[in-house]
Parts: sequence; C-alpha cells; structure tokens
Amino acid sequence: MLSTYLSYTQINKDLSKSLARTAKETDVKREIEYYQKNIRNIKSVDDFMKNDRIYRFAMKAYGLEDMTYAKAMIRKVIEGGVEDSKSMANKLNDPRFKALAKAFDFKALGEATTNSEAAQKGTVDAYVRQKLESNAGAQNEGVRLALYFQRKAASVTSPYGILADKALLKVYQTIFDVSPLSSAQSIETQAATVKKFLNIADLQDPKKVEKMIQKFTAKYDVAHGGGVGSKSPAMALWDNATSGGPVNIGADIYNSLFKLKLGG
Repeated sequence: MLSTYLSYTQINKDLSKSLARTAKETDVKREIEYYQKNIRNIKSVDDFMKNDRIYRFAMKAYGLEDMTYAKAMIRKVIEGGVEDSKSMANKLNDPRFKALAKAFDFKALGEATTNSEAAQKGTVDAYVRQKLESNAGAQNEGVRLALYFQRKAASVTSPYGILADKALLKVYQTIFDVSPLSSAQSIETQAATVKKFLNIADLQDPKKVEKMIQKFTAKYDVAHGGGVGSKSPAMALWDNATSGGPVNIGADIYNSLFKLKLGG
C-alpha cells in the first residue's frame, strides 16, 4: 500500500501528464467541450447566471461547488469585479471568490469578458485540476488535501486565508498538531494561533511548502492508517461535493470573517 506522500509524488512529479490524462476522461471531456462551445455566447452576468451548466462548470473550476446554491451571493461577487477594494470579492477572506471574479470580470470587460484567456483556457485548466484532485481523493483523501494545499498555499496572505478554508485548515492542524476543537474559539484567537505556528510568508516558498506537505502526509498516515484506499472521519470535508474543490466554511463563519475584515 503506497504512502500518502508517495501517491502524491506520483501525481505531482509529472503534473502536466496527470492533468492531460484527466482531461481525456469521458465526463471531463464532455463538460469541457460544452463549455468551450458555449462560453463565447455568455455576454453578461445575467447570461452567466442563467446558463446553469456554464455556471456550475465555473463554480467547480474555482473550487466553489459547495456554494453553487448561493446564486445571489455569487452574482454580487461577479458584479462587483475586483478593481474596487470594497467589492464583495475583495471583502471576503477567501481567494476563491476573487479568482472567480477575475475570470468573469464583466464590470471591467463587459461583453468581451468571455473572450479572455482567463475565462476560457484559465477556467478549463482550473476545472481539470479540480477533477484531478477529486479523483485522487477517491483513493486517498490525504493525497487530495496535499495537492490542494500545494495549489492554494501561495494564495494565502493572512491567517484568515487558512481559517476560511476547511481543507487548508485541516492540513495546518495536522502539520502543527492543532486540535480541531480550537475551531470553537473566537476568530481572533484562532488567527493568533496560526501566526504562532506558521509564518505566512513561508507559503510563498515552494520548497518550504513541499516540506510542509511531507510533514502533513507523514502525520496523516500515522493518524489514518496510511495508504491508498484509506478513509477517515475527516472525509466529511468532501461529502457535499460530487467533484471539484473541497467543502469549505459555512455561512456563520463567513459572516464572522466578513465582519472582522470590515472592522465590524
């Protein structure tokens, strides 16, 4: 039985080939072809929200599948764009929303939005990466967490970026032996603890991130029996998603983070 780190390494050592194989899977290829054929017909936020298949593809691509139901909120994220520091995408302590708003920046680009590389190739590439991680998680949740952490680490700029994402939080708690019960503490207290254990700047260094992943996978295997096919209670992180990104925080914690960012 392969260790979590070895399974992660097998996928990551030639990531381009791993992604190419994923893109050729029947269901993935079908969704990509529909998206590529129809995305140019999307000329406004209204068009984007009305085409459920395009909308769901984009939500999966940016790890927001668990928020697909929140159409009113997503509309505000996209309509606000990213140039205004007070826009919804910038106020939320979650880079996934900003990534979505950047890719579909109708406020700045208007009808030309879906002709951009970000809306086309960038979104397709993101979708394939999400599917790759989902496939890995079907065999070993720890591998999916490791791949996700590798991909998202550099986008984290504050402790709240860790706290706002259950998958990143799981990796952080595992690496530094932080009890999951600490999530019951105030957001401020949790952020202070993150600062104590983790230098956020280290997340910008691929070598340091790789060392964190090595530590995470080793501890994960000890805690969960290690290897391909292993499952654990932590699998609940993924239970609400059929594919794509992990399940992230609920509305109650979002409200706390949102108010904190605004100074409320």
